[in-house]
Amino acid sequence: MKFFVSFLLASSVAAFAPSTPSARTDSALFMAEPLRIGTRGSPLALAQAYETRKRLQEHFPELREEGAIEICVLKTQGDMILDKSLMELGGKGLFTKELDTALLGNEVDICVHSMKDVPTWLPEGTVLPCNLPREDTNDAFIHKDGSVKRIEDLPDHSVIGTASLRRQAQIMAKNPTLKCVNFRGNVQTRLRKLDDGIVDATLLAIAGLKRMNMDGCATSVLDWDEMLPAVAQGAIGIQCRDNDERSLKYIAALNHAETKACVDCERAFLEALDGNCKTPIAGQAKIIDGKIQFRGLIAMPDGSLKYETSAEGEVADAKQIGLKAGQELKERAGAKFFEMMVEMSPQQVLGQITK
Repeated sequence: MKFFVSFLLASSVAAFAPSTPSARTDSALFMAEPLRIGTRGSPLALAQAYETRKRLQEHFPELREEGAIEICVLKTQGDMILDKSLMELGGKGLFTKELDTALLGNEVDICVHSMKDVPTWLPEGTVLPCNLPREDTNDAFIHKDGSVKRIEDLPDHSVIGTASLRRQAQIMAKNPTLKCVNFRGNVQTRLRKLDDGIVDATLLAIAGLKRMNMDGCATSVLDWDEMLPAVAQGAIGIQCRDNDERSLKYIAALNHAETKACVDCERAFLEALDGNCKTPIAGQAKIIDGKIQFRGLIAMPDGSLKYETSAEGEVADAKQIGLKAGQELKERAGAKFFEMMVEMSPQQVLGQITK
């Protein structure tokens, strides 16, 4: 697998290099101010930023001019601190705070996000009115040598690398002898750790692998019954200042209505639960035959207790459907369930890599 991963590392970098001579071409070559896209610097984040640029140029001829769009790479706290779990670092917002600051400080005009990283509440003065067409939302299971295709088939006491309590809870519900350890870094870093034998297997969103032409790494793709995905997984969101008419015009043209309805439903579910990185939460919506269908769950980190729900309704009622589903689970689980989450230490929730 080492040769395969090395090849993918090289090819993924080349695949997402800017198509223009330079992402930071002198704006003097463009009559108006360039449209500045804020993004994290990981290969996946850059792939999403370049996808956004491509779609903007397809819709607006003036943005095809050299220097019309500028890619601005920003480092976030979540990118810089990799030896601690997301829970220890404070949870959601770790991958967006620096982008929010740049946006509100007029250093960038729009920010491109993986929607599952975006907190439920946006900073005042910003809006996120646009979702690009959604990629496959499922999780990929990746085994160290590809010999095991499903979580259920892993030998007892196998070690799985993941930074996600949602994944850990669903994994351990299948086999409580399995051990999940904190496993962070970009896709390439995680695959390298797997290749080095630090863990026996890991899980990644298949959407990210597809966007980097790396889905061949997946041993298998898990369906919703095997692993219900995260809220907003596979969706790209574009944020801007609420009074920036130029940016609002540009990104409105890119919005995919069905994706946004599903993401709005899922994020309303998360909002109702006041979701954070201490609580394993999964939620997914699909539009089938003109109706929105939703599935959600909350669980204890060790998989010992799980509450699930499903709902269906009109697409126009997407947010209300998600909100009601979240309120239902909150009532069923009871206050004690969430109090236990708050009381847990990071070490109790997610194991640490010891080798």
